[in-house]
Amino acid sequence: MGFNMPRQTSTQPPVLKSADAPHGVSRSRFDAVMEAAARSGLLGDKSKRIGGRISPALLEQAKNHTGIMTDTDLIEFALATVALDENFGRTFRETRGTVDPDLKLGF
Repeated sequence: MGFNMPRQTSTQPPVLKSADAPHGVSRSRFDAVMEAAARSGLLGDKSKRIGGRISPALLEQAKNHTGIMTDTDLIEFALATVALDENFGRTFRETRGTVDPDLKLGF
């Protein structure tokens, strides 16, 4: 499943490396984060422009780690991930083992 696609527009998916890229963000994870951001009202009017100087090594490592190939998609995904973070990982770890193992989940 390859993700090399043209530049993202409102109807095109983001440019991602193939799913076999090491550490790549899966299409489903990318979509889930961006859909949650949209539902939260975070992806409305795109009128704000940001700019800054960053290390090229940082940018390349982030692209390699996520598989997201365009600067815009990477920045949007990173900001959405931070904006939506509700300490899920910490909460998940803190509640580990607190569900009764005999609880019937309906599977």
